[in-house]
Amino acid sequence: MHPFATIKLPSRTVADALVTNYLRETESIYRILHIPTFTKKYEEIWNPDIGTASGANPDPAFLIQLKLVLAIGAVTYDDKFPLRTSAIHWIHEAQTWMAGPKYKARLNIHSIQTNLLLLLAQERVGVIAELPWVSAGTLLRTAMYMGLHRDPTHTAPGTTFEVEMHRRLWNTILELNLQTSLTSGGAPMISLADFDTAPPSNLDDEQLEVQDSVTKPDGEYTQSTIAIELRRAFPQRLAVVKFLNDRPSTGTYEETLRLDAELRTAYRALNQSICAYPTSHTRPSIESFDYETKALDFLMNRYTSALHVPYFSAALQGDGSGSSYAFSRKTVIDCALKVWRTAIPTNSPDERNPLSRLATCSAGFYPSVATHAAFLIAVELRSQLEEDDSLRPIPLRPYLFCVLEEAKAWSLRVIEAGETNVKGCLLINLVTAHVEGLMGGVGKGEMATLLIRAVEDVGEMCVPLLEELVAAQNREIEAGEMQPEAVPVTDILGDVAADWNFATPDSTFDFDADPMSWIINDDIGSEMPML
Repeated sequence: MHPFATIKLPSRTVADALVTNYLRETESIYRILHIPTFTKKYEEIWNPDIGTASGANPDPAFLIQLKLVLAIGAVTYDDKFPLRTSAIHWIHEAQTWMAGPKYKARLNIHSIQTNLLLLLAQERVGVIAELPWVSAGTLLRTAMYMGLHRDPTHTAPGTTFEVEMHRRLWNTILELNLQTSLTSGGAPMISLADFDTAPPSNLDDEQLEVQDSVTKPDGEYTQSTIAIELRRAFPQRLAVVKFLNDRPSTGTYEETLRLDAELRTAYRALNQSICAYPTSHTRPSIESFDYETKALDFLMNRYTSALHVPYFSAALQGDGSGSSYAFSRKTVIDCALKVWRTAIPTNSPDERNPLSRLATCSAGFYPSVATHAAFLIAVELRSQLEEDDSLRPIPLRPYLFCVLEEAKAWSLRVIEAGETNVKGCLLINLVTAHVEGLMGGVGKGEMATLLIRAVEDVGEMCVPLLEELVAAQNREIEAGEMQPEAVPVTDILGDVAADWNFATPDSTFDFDADPMSWIINDDIGSEMPML
């Protein structure tokens, strides 16, 4: 029996829930698997009589894919990510499998699918072997070597299944390559002239099993609709990332405004297209459709914000020069509010909001973007207070200040869900204390005292949570459910997001001069990540 055939699976009830999470929250956006084929193999590994994994010899390659699906789905299982240890084990098993001897025979569709699943699982659980941008770039070149960048109609036409899986996988590779490029600040290393593979056709997965299936009309919702709509906005998003990260780049503000107009036009068209789909059986459940639309908003606002963040610092200058970039300042804050409200809709966890769970329990993209949005809003609040020259403190916009209060509560929920780095919690509490001090008109000496107390409060709140995490891990080790070397180190502002250049060094906390001068300075355009 192959060693991976004995991989321990959770109970059938739990496994079903994790697979459902994956299909609803990942496969609906990033098409990787053929759902009927996956479902058939999934059912085959269960013994219907006892409800546990079958003792037969299942395909080890499929078991690896299944484990990665379970790991991705486990992130949103509940608000505390109790399956983190299992998810880490599943990813380690997949890494071991993928680290085996690589032959040309393994350059196939199944291998591409597994690599995509591994990339997503590593990023969301926080088990990072190398920067996601590097992994995505390797996968892009592997796919090009296999010819996925050429549309199958121009090479060797195959069955409907082969053609559409070819297009879907290339489309997902493009999407993840672009996303990791924006997140890391690295060049996308691809242009529209480098490929001619068409977008996925508007077909449901069952249609792929029928040769010469008729593509459904654009107005009819299918399992590929979201991927198709994102692809339509791909040229505009690629132009934004190349403008920001390619070298050399013109970098003019006029070019920024032109790209902004094109991106907004594409975003508007995407929204109109999605909203036009009829509320009938052709559309997914309300819960799934709500998640998909929120995910689209989250993604698109991230690109819009990224385009204007480099001018955010200049827009805050008090010498009058900032007025030239007032549009960028407004855009950055508008996008930050939309991102925050999409990911963190209320001050308490929303059990029906998978996007909120991704922001709270996952590592990398979602919590990093949410954290960055909160800090941009904090910078705006601080600037509003410093710009005011009235004798009485100005009343701040309540919906902005509410974000800081919500961010404080959210940062604690992140730690409760397994985050081991308290830097995000520390900074958001410092920022909030500083804004409250400015609102109260406190002096520099009193401000320093206020900030010191905020740091002490964070320690009092976080230390018991971290001690409970360590105790829980020790109990798992003693029970034989976890190896000591498997203890995760997820990091909202560090390991996973180190490529954001947003990991705050110890020198940040030097309060000798202005206690909060680190929040914003003239170099913010180069120091802050592209959201």
